[in-house]
Amino acid sequence: MIPKGWSSQKLSSVASIIDCKHRTPEYVKSGIPLVSPGTIKWGALDLISPVKRVTEEEYRSLMDHCVVEQGDLVMSRNQSVGVVSYVDSKKPFVLGQDTVLIKPIHADWRFIYYTLQSDLVQRQIAKSAGGSTFSRINLSDIRALNIKTPAIYEQDKISQILLTWDKAISVTEKLLANSQQQKKALMQQLLTGKKRLMRDNGGRFTKKWEETTLGDIAKITTGNSNRQDSTLDGKYTFFDRSEDIRTSSIYLFDSEAIIVPGEGQRFVPKYFIGKFDLHQRTYAIMDFDGYSGKFLFYMIDYLKAYFLSQAVGSTVKSLRLPMFQKMVFEAPEIEEQQKIASVLSAADAEISILEKKLACLKDEKKALMQQLLTGKRRVKVDAEEAVSA
Repeated sequence: MIPKGWSSQKLSSVASIIDCKHRTPEYVKSGIPLVSPGTIKWGALDLISPVKRVTEEEYRSLMDHCVVEQGDLVMSRNQSVGVVSYVDSKKPFVLGQDTVLIKPIHADWRFIYYTLQSDLVQRQIAKSAGGSTFSRINLSDIRALNIKTPAIYEQDKISQILLTWDKAISVTEKLLANSQQQKKALMQQLLTGKKRLMRDNGGRFTKKWEETTLGDIAKITTGNSNRQDSTLDGKYTFFDRSEDIRTSSIYLFDSEAIIVPGEGQRFVPKYFIGKFDLHQRTYAIMDFDGYSGKFLFYMIDYLKAYFLSQAVGSTVKSLRLPMFQKMVFEAPEIEEQQKIASVLSAADAEISILEKKLACLKDEKKALMQQLLTGKRRVKVDAEEAVSA
C-alpha cells in the first residue's frame, strides 16, 4: 500500500547507476585509492583504508565515464552485497571491480542512502543476489530495485531525523572505542606492574611480583558433555567455543571459574561464578587459592596471545592441557590483585553501558526507519518548507 503523496518506482527513475570499468589496473605503492567491495561500509566512503592505489593516468582512464560529486553513493556488488557508502569529500578515487556509482538526481541523496539501508530494499538485494557465500547482484537488478518516495521536502525532513540518530550513534561509537582503548592501556600498565596502585591505608604497593605457573596455583579441567547435550531452556549455563548462550539441565561444577574454549581462532576467556556444565573441549580454571579469580581472568585475557602461539592444528586451532599448566606469569600480593581487578571491572562496566546504549540506538533507528521510509509514520512539514521545495 502506497501512502498518500508517495510513489513507488525503480531506483533508476530517481538516480543514475553507473558501472565500474571491468579491468584490473596496475597498482602502485602510493597514489589515488581504489575502492573495492571489501572497503565499502555503511557511512562515509573510506578513502584511507584501501591499500590498492593507482596512478593519476590510470585514474583518468578508469573514471572518464563519470563525474563523482559529494552526495553520490558507492555500492558493493559482491562480498558485502548491497552495502553503500556516501561520498563526503572532493578527494578523487577509483571505482574498483564489482562496485557501482549511484548518483541521485530526482531525490534527496540522504533519503536514497537511508532507503537502500531499509529492510524493504535489503530483502530485494538479498533475493537478487541469491544469498549464497559468493553472492553477487547484477547491475540490472540494482536499477530495478523498487523504492517508495514522498515529495522532496518530506524526503529532506525524514533524512534530517535519521541523520540525528546517526550522529548519536557515531558519538557513542567513538566513546566506546575510547573506553576500549583506555581499558587496553590500563591492562598493559596494571598487569605488567608498570603502574602500581594505592593501598587503602595510603602509599603505593611496592612488594615485588612473584613468578608462577597457572598449573601450580589452579585446577584446570575440561567437561565431558557434547553440544548435543546442551539446550536452550536449561537451568544451568553451558560453555563451549561458540558465542551464543547455551544451557544444560545438569551441572558438573559449582565454582568461581575462568572459562577458555579449547578450540577456535580467538580463545577469548570468560569469567563465571555459579553452577555450569562444560563441553569436553572447553577448559575451566578453578580453585585458585590465594589468588583473585577476577585478576587471573584479566591476566589470562591479557596473555591470550600465548594461547594463539601454543595452539595446534591448521583449519581448527586447539589447545592442550599442558599448555595451560605451563603458562608462566607474574602476580602481586592478593590485595593488589583485587585492586587491579576492581579498576578493570569498572572499565568493563563503562564499556558494557556504552555497548548497550549503542545497541539500543541502532535498534531504535532501525524501527524508526521502518516507519519513516514506508510512510507508516508521517513527518510534519511546514507550509513554507513545502512551498520553498
